[in-house]
Order: sequence, then C-alpha cells, then structure tokens
Amino acid sequence: MNGASGASGDAAMGEMEFVERLSRRARAVAGKALTLGIGDDCAIIRPGRSSEDLLLTTDLVIESVHFLPDVHQPEAVGYRTLARGLSDIAAMGGEPRCCLVSLALPRWADGRWVGRFFSGLLALARQVKTPLAGGDVAHADRFSCDIVVCGAVPRGRALRRDGARPGDAVYVSGVLGGSALGLEARAGPAWRRHLRPEPRLALGRYLRTRSGVTAAMDLSDGLSMDLHRLCRASRVAARIEAPLPGFPGAALDHILHGGEDYELLFTTRAGARIPPQHQGVLLTRIGTIVERQRPWVTYLGMPLAPLGYDHLRAR
Repeated sequence: MNGASGASGDAAMGEMEFVERLSRRARAVAGKALTLGIGDDCAIIRPGRSSEDLLLTTDLVIESVHFLPDVHQPEAVGYRTLARGLSDIAAMGGEPRCCLVSLALPRWADGRWVGRFFSGLLALARQVKTPLAGGDVAHADRFSCDIVVCGAVPRGRALRRDGARPGDAVYVSGVLGGSALGLEARAGPAWRRHLRPEPRLALGRYLRTRSGVTAAMDLSDGLSMDLHRLCRASRVAARIEAPLPGFPGAALDHILHGGEDYELLFTTRAGARIPPQHQGVLLTRIGTIVERQRPWVTYLGMPLAPLGYDHLRAR
C-alpha cells in the first residue's frame, strides 16, 4: 500500500486482500495527476507537463513490531526507518529527493534517545543526499514513526509491479535471509546486515535503464509474500526453479519467508541480457513467470504459500 499497512474490521483478511479492496474503493476519488495509486511500492504523481514523475511512499515503524527497545540501539532504528522508505524508491528506479518524519513518543523515549534516533537517520540521509524536510511530533503510549519519502523518475519510466508477463525471467538481487537470521542470532555479519540494510538505489536506477526489465519491487516482507504480490499485480503466476542465493548460515525458512532484506525482485523479458552482478551486488535468476493459475507461486514444483510477514494476520 505504497509502503504502508493498515487495519481492517475483517479479522480473517490478510494484508494483500485489504490493500486490493481499499484500492478499488479509492479509484473513485483519484485525480488526473495520480498516475498510480494504492498497490505498488510508491504512488506516482504526474505534475502537469513536468518531465518527471514524483514518487511518494510512506512506512510505519512501531515499537515491538518493527524494533525492540531493549535490543535495537536508537541509531539503528533511525537508520532502518529511512532505509525502508528509500527501498521503495529504489524498487521503482527512482532518485530520492526528500523525506518527512513524524514521531509519536512514549515516556521512555527521552531527548537523548530521540537525538540518537535522528543521528542514525541523518547519517543515511547524508549518504544518499535525501534531506529531512519536515514532520510532526506527538506523545503516545508506545513509540511509532511515520516516514514519508519523496522521489522522482523520468516521466513514464518508473518500474512497477504490474508489468510481468508469461515467459519473463524472475531475478533477485543480493543474498536473502540475512536480516531474519540476524534478528535471531543478534551477533555477527547477519546482525550487522539486519541493523544496516542497504537500499538498492543504484541498482534500481540501473534496472530502469535496461531494456527488457518488465516489473520490480523490493523484498520487505519475504520472498514468498512479495513474489505473490508481484504475481497478483501482474495477473500471472511464477515458478521458482533454481537454487536461491542465501546469506551464509541462513536456513531455507529465512531465505523464503524472512523479511527486511530490502533486496530487489524483478522480471525481464526472455532473452534480456542481465549481468551476474551490478556494482558488486549479485543478480540471480531464480525462476520464470507463467500464465495465471493457482497456486500463484511454486518452489521446485511444490506450492509456495505466502508465509512472509503479514501485519494484519500477525495481530
């Protein structure tokens, strides 16, 4: 939902179903400037005769859902907060322009903790040249943060989830499962990967310029969940047919279902030339897009359920 999750009165409804229902209702009030609304990594706004489209994304970061105050240092919480939004911009091949941050602060989040939170966030902001442009602050019973990132892409060139077609190849960047492994181990390289994810901004821009790239999204809730989302958006199915690139030590559950890797999942037309890596980031073909069918996704010939993180079913 452009990087955000919501709530619903239907306790049995999952996040994908909720987003699809809300998207249908929201179309009735969409204006002419809204080129793409609910259901992708970012909304796309086309202002008049501009040569660029604007990308808008929003994400929530909530205490005990996205971080644990007694485990995650405030610098890491701030860094990861901005990284979430930047990953959405990367998935659409965009360039980040600014961010806004709104905080709801509980009593335990004193001035020192908040200062350290912004130290982490601004360190990444400086690295990727994304200024903090504003926000809001309020008090609450538990910490929550809303991060909004605005980006831009050449007019009509944004990568989207709905462009995959039968016969396309399915790729992932990097290695998977490191963040989930790190959260369990809380030590070593996987823990560092969990605390400091790297939004694939350069890779997203590169894929946007490559002939034959048909669809893309970021991997925030796990490969099994996010590949289902891409298939439903494109009205196709997918077969995972090749070994998956896993983080050293990660179990298959981490690789298939672990969230917060913030790698890119993308598809290309058959025959498109994709190098084995880009700027040191591994690019691996893992499968093929096929005609729409059930199950939506298979892994080595077996149905693959979307067992990644679903905010509504996790309540």
